[in-house]
Amino acid sequence: MQLQRDLLSLALYLIGFIFILVRFKKKKLKHVLIWTGIFLILYFCFIEIREKTFYLLIPLFFFFLFYYFYFKDKCRLRNGWLFNLFLLSFMGYLVILTFSSRSLISAGILGVLILLFLFSFLFGIYAAIIFLIGNSFIVLRHESRRLPNLLTLILALAIIALVIIQTYGAQLLPEWMLPLLSIPTLISGYFFIVFWNFLSISMIYQFNQPKEDQDFIIILGAGLIDGRKVTPLLAQRINRGIQFYQQQLKETLSAPKLLMSGGQGPDEKVPEAVAMQEYAIEQGIPIEDILLEAQSTNTLENMKFSKEIMDRERPSGYHAIFTSNNYHIFRAGMYASQAGLKIDGIGSKTARYYWPNAFLREFIAVALMHKRIHLFVCGGIVVLGSLLTAASFISLH
Repeated sequence: MQLQRDLLSLALYLIGFIFILVRFKKKKLKHVLIWTGIFLILYFCFIEIREKTFYLLIPLFFFFLFYYFYFKDKCRLRNGWLFNLFLLSFMGYLVILTFSSRSLISAGILGVLILLFLFSFLFGIYAAIIFLIGNSFIVLRHESRRLPNLLTLILALAIIALVIIQTYGAQLLPEWMLPLLSIPTLISGYFFIVFWNFLSISMIYQFNQPKEDQDFIIILGAGLIDGRKVTPLLAQRINRGIQFYQQQLKETLSAPKLLMSGGQGPDEKVPEAVAMQEYAIEQGIPIEDILLEAQSTNTLENMKFSKEIMDRERPSGYHAIFTSNNYHIFRAGMYASQAGLKIDGIGSKTARYYWPNAFLREFIAVALMHKRIHLFVCGGIVVLGSLLTAASFISLH
């Protein structure tokens, strides 16, 4: 009976999946994800009703908790914690369903997750080292050899050092000092969990799809070539804003204002906003649809000074979004919240080889925004390891 039930359910899912592929030309992934979610909820509800159980309420509770807080304020790290609590509770639910209802579908999903976990556990560290070193050489071949472009290589070397310490430390240190080996391991584990949380919510934030009713599109500045021309990276940000501008104009016949935000650095001949304006005009944007904010020196000031301009232009209220590179939009959204702006970001594409390095850089920047918490936790780990070492020394002597 369970086999017949699950095969019929899978057939219905595949019919819906094929319909989406044929029916929709754009945003297929979005519709597939929605259909998959609806299918699983209906399937699990059917089993729960037949079994007269309510286990599904646990992951649903965490999902709706995440959903509520995410759409209340998207750029909060707590949303990542809530989403991961949902994932953990959902995995627990799959275990219960697999054994209590002999569900082949839940067993299949659980099996895939277990294989991924086992692969990560058995080969994760070594695969990560190989990947990071390989990626670092690709980055160095395409980018300058500045410190921000060396982060994947530095991380790979740090992991190698940690493996060496854990492998040979026990042989070199006296027995009473062995608790000290737990300090780097626990600190590394802590930052891995924090990074996973950051990565989770950052990836979810990539799916932003603002409505085409915007009054302003803030385009965040970056460095200039020879102090005058926009860089390829900055051009991508502007092109993403222009793409949304043209899309909204086509759909609603109402064009938003492009708000170019970027001041003049000490090595720049013109403000970034002016160079951005010149580039947008070359792409066919009318000058009357462009506003300039040429005083800011960082992302927080981008948001604060842009807000002042928008408040002045539309004192009765407005809708706005911002554009930046996709790896940067979550942190930029955090700065927007600090500036009192409730706006979403849309990201321009970044070369895939640069993603690991870029997300590491963003993680470091976000971690520094909460450095007191991290210092407190790391300090607690050091103190605990030191106390255990002292206790070990006393007990052996």
